[in-house]
Amino acid sequence: MPASALRSTPLAPTSASAASVGMSETALRRIDDHLQRVYVGPGRYAGTQTLVYRRGQIVHHSSLGFADRERQLPIKDDTIFRIYSMTKPITTVALMMLFEEGRVALDDAVTKYIPEWAGLGVFQAGIAPTFLTKPPTRPMQVVDLLRHTSGLTYGFQNRTNVDAAYRDKGIGAFEKAGTLDSWIADLAKIPLEFSPGEAWNYSVSTDVVGYLVQKISGIPFEQFVKQRILDPLGMTDTDFYVPAAKAHRLAACYSADGRGSATLSDDPQTSSFLSPPALISGGGGLVSTTADYLTFCRALLNGGELGGVRLLGPKTLKLMTTNHLPGNRDLTELSRSMFSEATNAGIGFGLGFAVNMNPALTLLPGSVGEYYWGGAASTAFWIDPAEELITIFMTQLLPSSAYPIRRELRALVYGAITESNL
Repeated sequence: MPASALRSTPLAPTSASAASVGMSETALRRIDDHLQRVYVGPGRYAGTQTLVYRRGQIVHHSSLGFADRERQLPIKDDTIFRIYSMTKPITTVALMMLFEEGRVALDDAVTKYIPEWAGLGVFQAGIAPTFLTKPPTRPMQVVDLLRHTSGLTYGFQNRTNVDAAYRDKGIGAFEKAGTLDSWIADLAKIPLEFSPGEAWNYSVSTDVVGYLVQKISGIPFEQFVKQRILDPLGMTDTDFYVPAAKAHRLAACYSADGRGSATLSDDPQTSSFLSPPALISGGGGLVSTTADYLTFCRALLNGGELGGVRLLGPKTLKLMTTNHLPGNRDLTELSRSMFSEATNAGIGFGLGFAVNMNPALTLLPGSVGEYYWGGAASTAFWIDPAEELITIFMTQLLPSSAYPIRRELRALVYGAITESNL
């Protein structure tokens, strides 16, 4: 199916020859060759979908393998994927829309909106429910939530007693239990990993951002996202669950088995994503399609506007995609996280995105100011404003650290550029 068939709405870009936008068709074909030879053919991934967009045109779009290997259903243009943490940029945009309306400031204390967190201390010793804590050196600010310097964590990191307390409460688990309100109440009883601003730690911070959007706007978080972002952009296949009429389009999700293959971990016919969740996760709750996520990325690449729909102003977007880590340090200098993305030299963190500060340190091609993130099931995207480039990769394999596909895709995509803007 041609790339132009990805979407039939007026927001859809047209497809173009690679040469017309300064890329090599031959080099782009290496992407599929690599994916088929290394991942899909041997069974490491059941299937993949890749899209490359440059200078206003889709120049590469391909689907390989199966959306559901057990039922032999191929990946199609309208396959719906669990995007997990690729939800985070959408949630961050929602909060920044309220920021532009003057309803929240980045240096606001989080306790302004969550007063029950006023007594949160910093872990010193102990195990749940008995912890020894000390007061933080400063209050947690909204900006700490956006850049993961809040002192919160994820239980899956299996690193500290605080992580263990998260696991005990099911906070941040893939199978979402409770509600945003119950999470906020539970987090009030668990200490911070560190004083806000002292370190970077991948965490449930963006789920808390979703709670703030709900609290500040006065409407449920999922309604805000739908009314202010998804519906205006025509992202009709993006939601916090898959309705019955679209259930046949949900891909299966797999887990790497450590032996170069994958086992089924979430059957699309029985998945929890088939019904509306009680807990609306701004950190990882959305499902989407490649076409829908491209629409969102195009709005960002275009300075916050697409097809007459403006999400944010370009100066706000520039603020979001600038490194906000204290001292302008990178993740390797400030991270306490066991998360694989935190090991990248030359990478900082903005408001909702990782930000490329120094391509030479990453040992990969790229541009200063490029921003990106990915999801737990190995999905990924990046936006390079300097090269007018968007890349989106969809698959469904847990964990995202199973294979170095994100690094490999960067080499393959940037290697296909024949005419750089720099």
